[in-house]
Amino acid sequence: MLSDIEIAQAAKMLPIGQVADKLGIEPEFIEQYGKYKAKISLDIYEKLAKREEGKLILVTAITPTPAGEGKSTTTVGLAQGIAKLGRKVAVALREPSLGPCMGVKGGAAGGGYAQVVPMEDINLHFTGDMHAVSSAHNLLSAMLDNHIQQSNALRIDPRRIVWRRVVDMNDRALRNIIIGLGGKA
Repeated sequence: MLSDIEIAQAAKMLPIGQVADKLGIEPEFIEQYGKYKAKISLDIYEKLAKREEGKLILVTAITPTPAGEGKSTTTVGLAQGIAKLGRKVAVALREPSLGPCMGVKGGAAGGGYAQVVPMEDINLHFTGDMHAVSSAHNLLSAMLDNHIQQSNALRIDPRRIVWRRVVDMNDRALRNIIIGLGGKA
């Protein structure tokens, strides 16, 4: 039996432009990230406003199997089934956390023959958005710390404000770290 990664790497992928074309998405609305990934511009909403509305199926709150098949695998498999019936279908999945992708379970790519490819890109960095959000959040955290250290003109009480740092990793050791217990450096 092939593993998820073996199945993913053997898949024959269509270039993202062809996928977009099948969905009726014009090239002007696509920002490509290599040959097989893209973001869709929000400007497409104006074009789609006149179209008949489609159906939305929300897959949520599933307890995964011991092998890790849960919401993503169910969502992808459901979309494959609807497509097999001849319907036009698209799936939206969240970008996965880095934590689950180290061989224990899948990320947001599904599993078996019901997965999104390229799996490695999806699970390891995708388009870089998660990194950008984490960096921006941590920059604000550092600015807040520096403001408090450098006179605290806004009179922020550091004992009453909670502003956590973020790391895109499911690491239990990082959940309850307390910093600054030693007073001013």
